[in-house]
Amino acid sequence: MSGQLSVIGLGPGDPAAMTVEAGSALKTAHAIYGYAGYLDRLTPRSGQRRFASGNGEEEARAAAALAHAAAGADVALVSGGDPGVFAMAAAVCEQIDTGPEAWRALKVTIVPGVTAMLAVAARVGAPLGHDFCAVSLSDNLKPWSVVERRLDAAAAAGFVLALYNPISRARPWQLGVAVERLRRHLPETTPVVFGRAIGRPDERVIVTTLQAADPAAADMATLIIVGCAQTRLVTRADQAPLVYTPRSFAPVSG
Repeated sequence: MSGQLSVIGLGPGDPAAMTVEAGSALKTAHAIYGYAGYLDRLTPRSGQRRFASGNGEEEARAAAALAHAAAGADVALVSGGDPGVFAMAAAVCEQIDTGPEAWRALKVTIVPGVTAMLAVAARVGAPLGHDFCAVSLSDNLKPWSVVERRLDAAAAAGFVLALYNPISRARPWQLGVAVERLRRHLPETTPVVFGRAIGRPDERVIVTTLQAADPAAADMATLIIVGCAQTRLVTRADQAPLVYTPRSFAPVSG
């Protein structure tokens, strides 16, 4: 009996935002591996085994799921958002690259999901309407000096920035340093969006400016979008403002 592994993106949190493909893959799995908080989002199914693990255990989680699949099971490994964006798909590929030859023979399917930057952007308008990039502020797997170089390059080049993993109890200072660094390159009026737990009961969205952006407004459930010089804010009576970056590029005078 040959097994298989599906690496599944659960989306930002609202079950309605999970793809049909992801739901189908979850239904057929014999076992589901994932971070405990993500497994808690899923409705238990009869006969399915669950294997929960903690934050920071991604390599071990991926290896365990691959070993289970190699033993003949239909295994699902879940991620929040999209599994290919700072998540478990890369961890699985890394384990296959360095692991037993049997893992290379497995059928592995990556099931995409709605990543946090898309969910946050949709709440406020279209801040990702022109060129953009995503940067993780975590320095757990890369030096902070690399993060700083990438922030400088992206902001100076005029990209809208989606900032993942902005802050945590173990990393309390990086977001503040990143904001100060971006202020060197961008106008103080640049729109900034803090989107927390989109689609969940504790959702919170804050639209502010780069000058007024407060790192204390973020936690690990927050995705931050920093606009570019072309990003605009459209005020509306009795409604939240729209934030968008025009599809066509127009140089900013002055």
